[in-house]
Amino acid sequence: MNNYFKIFVTVCSVFSIAQAQEKPPLTMEAFDSWKSIGYNAISKSGKYVYYTVNAQEGDAYTELKDQNNNLLLHVARGVSPKLSKDERFLVNTVKPFYKETRDAKIKKKKPNEMPQDSLVFFDIQTKQSTKLGPIKSWKAAREIDSYIAFSQELEVKGKADTTKADTSITKAPAKKTSAKKELVVILYNLRTKDTLQFWKAENFYFDDNEKYFVYNIKGAEKDSTKTPGLYVYNLQDKKVKKIYDGKATFQNITFSDASDKLAFVVDTSSAKALLKMPSIYQYDFKAESAKELISKNTAGIPNNWYIPTSTNLSFSASGNRLFFGIAPIPKVKDTTLVEFEHAKVDIWHWQDELLMTQQLASLPLLKNKTYRAVYHFAENKLVPLANLEFENVSLTENADEEWGLTSYTSLENKIARQWSYGTRSDIYVVSLNNGNRQLVRRDFLGNTALSPKATHVLLFDKENQNWYAYNISTKTTACLTCNLNVTFGNEDNDSPALPQSYGIAGWSNDHKGVYLYDKYDLWYVDFDGKTPKNITQSAGRNNKIRFRLISFSSNKPRSMTTYLDPKKVVLLSSFNENDKQNGIFKLEIAKNKAPKEIIQSQHVYKRISADENQTIFTYSRENYQESTNLFVSKDFVKATQLTDINPQQKQYNWGTAELVRWKTPKGYDAEGILYKPENFDPNKKYPIIAYFYEVLSDGLYNYHEPAPTPSRLMIPYFVSNGYLVFAPDIRYEIGHPGKSAEEYINSGMRYLAKNSWVDSTKMGIQGQSWGGYQVTHLITSTNMYAAAWAGAPVVNMTSAYGGIRWQTGMSRQFQYEKTQSRLGATLWEKPELYLENSPLFNMDKVTTPVAIMHNDNDGAVPWYQGIEMFTALRRLQKPVWLLNYNGDGHNLMERQNRKDIQRRQAQFFDHFLKGKPAADWIKKGVPAVNKGIDWGFNITD
Repeated sequence: MNNYFKIFVTVCSVFSIAQAQEKPPLTMEAFDSWKSIGYNAISKSGKYVYYTVNAQEGDAYTELKDQNNNLLLHVARGVSPKLSKDERFLVNTVKPFYKETRDAKIKKKKPNEMPQDSLVFFDIQTKQSTKLGPIKSWKAAREIDSYIAFSQELEVKGKADTTKADTSITKAPAKKTSAKKELVVILYNLRTKDTLQFWKAENFYFDDNEKYFVYNIKGAEKDSTKTPGLYVYNLQDKKVKKIYDGKATFQNITFSDASDKLAFVVDTSSAKALLKMPSIYQYDFKAESAKELISKNTAGIPNNWYIPTSTNLSFSASGNRLFFGIAPIPKVKDTTLVEFEHAKVDIWHWQDELLMTQQLASLPLLKNKTYRAVYHFAENKLVPLANLEFENVSLTENADEEWGLTSYTSLENKIARQWSYGTRSDIYVVSLNNGNRQLVRRDFLGNTALSPKATHVLLFDKENQNWYAYNISTKTTACLTCNLNVTFGNEDNDSPALPQSYGIAGWSNDHKGVYLYDKYDLWYVDFDGKTPKNITQSAGRNNKIRFRLISFSSNKPRSMTTYLDPKKVVLLSSFNENDKQNGIFKLEIAKNKAPKEIIQSQHVYKRISADENQTIFTYSRENYQESTNLFVSKDFVKATQLTDINPQQKQYNWGTAELVRWKTPKGYDAEGILYKPENFDPNKKYPIIAYFYEVLSDGLYNYHEPAPTPSRLMIPYFVSNGYLVFAPDIRYEIGHPGKSAEEYINSGMRYLAKNSWVDSTKMGIQGQSWGGYQVTHLITSTNMYAAAWAGAPVVNMTSAYGGIRWQTGMSRQFQYEKTQSRLGATLWEKPELYLENSPLFNMDKVTTPVAIMHNDNDGAVPWYQGIEMFTALRRLQKPVWLLNYNGDGHNLMERQNRKDIQRRQAQFFDHFLKGKPAADWIKKGVPAVNKGIDWGFNITD
């Protein structure tokens, strides 16, 4: 090879490498191509994995694979997959094309004209797919065996003879009539592909064991036949039986676990009736028909109480008890009054349990509130368990034990919820046999739990940060943690509220004790408190690793309670506070050894599931540079990647995430995350934006999917487009949240500004909600920032203190006295703290251009806070902009609004931090007459 050719090849190679490295930055148009993992599961045998991949704008899909990553099925637009219990059939809802639905919305089609879902089921044995639909809805048993059912509209070709009960399971007769469509329910056998059509059926249900199919026929208003009623179709003997005859509304169709009992609510009231008086019916599958079990006249129902239509029904595991809700008979509106002649007024009373705003916000819940009662089948006895004083009763998972857990809260303490965080109550257990109550603890502030066999009540006392166990049979209490040298409440709590517990990990399988978390480790304690044991051998605390139990979901009924068997191996998730790595450890409790590391890496592991024997695992893995994907493995070390949902990320200039540590002016150790562009050049100067809330550094290895922002800073977009982004942690001094933000954020930015590659003249800040408050405080205390963006900020703690969180109707007082705002006192106790921490009173000091987003339907921070800030700065002739996305909330929910604010954020920071020309909305705004015509995005002279 001659020298000229060598030089030519070398130059070309260097040019090719340079070209390859010059990736374009992320664009907002690219967001739509990003996908995310939706539902995912592994079969009980471990042979199959199935999952859904969702698109931001576009069509989802479902895939079925074997454990060797062989693709068995791809369902375009498939969602909500469900696998049969013998792992032969996979059933999928198939959504219409995204574009088709969008076009229909543009054309303003009526609901019944909109594109409809369909169904696809795949036979894994024969590898054949069958499509069914279009459908309105579909159902199946908890575990599919052979049947599914769906409703769809079919053309009525004739009028069915409805004089016999069993004719409701025939195909529509062939007599020709008009091409009218009617909703029909179709029972479909996946194995034989046989169908049964249930005409005039309204609602339909399977029992969990796929023994029975229940449906009701509504019947026309003037139908005089006996067709209307509730029917049971026996899926084994293929026979139908009418169990309730007549027109009625049927609700809460509920089966016992063994499928030997059925309960339901029957309402025969007129549709126009202002007060409906339903009854509860029960059907024994050996009987000919259902019988009324409970009505408002049943012995045990208090006077002037009844069974509302909102009642919930549930059987105990044995089927020997039926739980339901009762309520006082409400007053009804006098329809003879002329509405326009009477006032519409809300009357607030100082002794109301709830503020009027809370009452109005939760009106549907209050109207439908019920109080738990139980019916004992063996004794034919009804026992009310709750009432107006003892409002709620918690049961064990099986609900077959003698005791439930309840509490009494005085009116004084209920009213105090307005400003307190946590409510003092008297704790009781209540006998399910006779309704008698037994006092556990008076004036208690903390958390409670009923043991799975209802032998003990666990209590975490917030005031002394210890766990206690109350023995129901002996009426004695033992302290479980008093003699241990660690606290079981939040060690990092920096708010005036008492610390919360780290929680319960699970229960011993012999029902003699409980497993508890401290900050790092797991402990086992007998209910008598005599044998506390650190089962992770203090390995968590010694190594600053937080261990948490990985529990695997089960499709079995009543399987939500977590039990630990010391003879079995358990898996723990881990988080290392020193390097922020995550991992998975193995713990063999019986061996009395520390957890053994399986894997620890610079990733985050989520969605961990396992086969029935916990020998094959699926999980997702991610970090800032790696998009979230699914893996399958037998040991978490050698893993097979199942998905690669965002390969397009490699085409763009992405970024890196690194941990930064520094000392604050007061000498505190501080941490934060610094995000840099993938093509970072230390010889250049970069603008930098600080984004913050409270503590973010634990998310060092989290993936950030590029998507239009709900109002926060979309980190990947700005990093890809040549910004540094800094996410500092903030630790708070009670009473001084604003100064705490200064202590950590400003010092962190100054620390980074010492680097030659940081342009200290082009530093910006962005925060939403509590972060937005901190933005507004910082721009009143320093002029170091060239641009600021505040989303839904509080600027005046004196007016916000008496404000309302409109979504719930709650007073905001608790937030300032006890929680996030961290002032720790009332406005009249320490007004100086409210003034110190209210940026509004220092707006004259602002020199930073600031954009505010605050929406008129904000349910958390009253939007007048944004208005107070805007009008103050406007009066002072400071550069300020206010964005109000009409009808949207605290965080933007509408995608079109998210796209809009994403674009405006980019234009705002590009102008003030990069010197790009200002868009029209920045230069001159958008007047109301141009709303919806001109959005102000253009850049004009």
